[in-house]
Order: sequence, then structure tokens, then C-alpha cells
Amino acid sequence: MSCGLALAAALMLSDPSVAAAAAQPPVAADAPVSVAHEPLFADLVTRSGSLKAIVDGWIASGEADLAGFFASPAFTGFKTQATDLAARDLQGHLVLKERGTDNDLKCILRGISEDMPKKVAAVEAAPNAAERKVALEELAYLLNDNVEVITSPPKPAV
Repeated sequence: MSCGLALAAALMLSDPSVAAAAAQPPVAADAPVSVAHEPLFADLVTRSGSLKAIVDGWIASGEADLAGFFASPAFTGFKTQATDLAARDLQGHLVLKERGTDNDLKCILRGISEDMPKKVAAVEAAPNAAERKVALEELAYLLNDNVEVITSPPKPAV
């Protein structure tokens, strides 16, 4: 037995995940490829996750209900970052469109880029704490969705 085969056998026997991965069928050459590792899309994930953490903090603390919150540096900075994220999501859409991909991610990124400013405006326009909390939760959901659609494994076309 060659050294390579012996090593492969030892690894397969020592780690069950290696054996499970080896048992998987080979990936088809035309299978969709995840873009999550590409710099633009990885940046979208990072930015969305960071903004979601901020929104979650506002929901937990009730900070968004304080007088002057919408003029505060925390909110104005957040709004600027959310606007930038929306523009980057649209850029991601355009990159995928230019590649000629015909998948859900391309469409979802465009939708998120259009919805982001609307969700931020809904937070600002909420007339009371209860409606503001709902608007913040919807914004947090959109930010989380932005992360999940990029990081979830792509599905082959049916």
C-alpha cells in the first residue's frame, strides 16, 4: 500500500466527517457556485451583520424611543451606512447580471437595495414606540436576510 493510500485510509478512519464528505456524489461541473467568498459579497455580509447588531441593540435598549434619537450621530451614521449598503447590494446585483447569472440572488439583492431606504424611513416615520419597534424588527429582518441569501449554498436550477 502506498503512503498516500495509507494516509487517506487513516484520515477517513479517524474523522467521520471526512468519510461522510468522501461519500458525497461529485459536484456537477455546471453546479451553481457560491459567491459568498468573493470580496464584494463577503463585505455585504459583514456590513449587514454589523448593522443588524446595531438595530438589535436599539430594539433591546429602546434607544430609538429617546427624544432626539433621529438627529443623533448614532442614527445619522447608521442611516449613511444603510444607504451605502443598499448601493453595494445594487452593485452586487449588477455584477451578477453582468455575469449573465439567472438566479434568485441577483433579484434578491436588487430588492434589498430598494427596500433598505424604505425600511430606514419607516423607522423614522413611526409615530409611536410600538410601531417603531415593528419597523426596527422589519429592518433587522431585512439585514439578516441580506446575510443569509449570500451565505446560503446555491441551489441548482430546476
